[in-house]
Amino acid sequence: MTETELHEMKQVILKRIEELQSSLESLEDASKAVQPSISIGRLTRMDAIGSQKVNEHILSQNRTAMLTLENALNRIEKGTYGQCVRCAKEIPIGRLRHVPEALMCVPCAEDHSRRRN
Repeated sequence: MTETELHEMKQVILKRIEELQSSLESLEDASKAVQPSISIGRLTRMDAIGSQKVNEHILSQNRTAMLTLENALNRIEKGTYGQCVRCAKEIPIGRLRHVPEALMCVPCAEDHSRRRN
């Protein structure tokens, strides 16, 4: 991977982290427990609880994405970014542009997926 590509990927990762951080606060508020209230009806309360659970799930996914992106930044700093953790070959830049947090090249990721199923 060239220095230019590495710099490009670092910028992509930083932008995605920034986007996730901006949504975390609103998701945390939306994920708070629905307080019992006399002013809302039973069905409205059930809808609110359903929405809360959806927001909790999205919040969890965003936190996981943040961790994987931060891990990718650490790999850039260590000089191991873009190297498959299974076969040690270089991960194609096209894959990294699509999935900047990728740990494996496509063949290794497919093999890993098949073994898990």
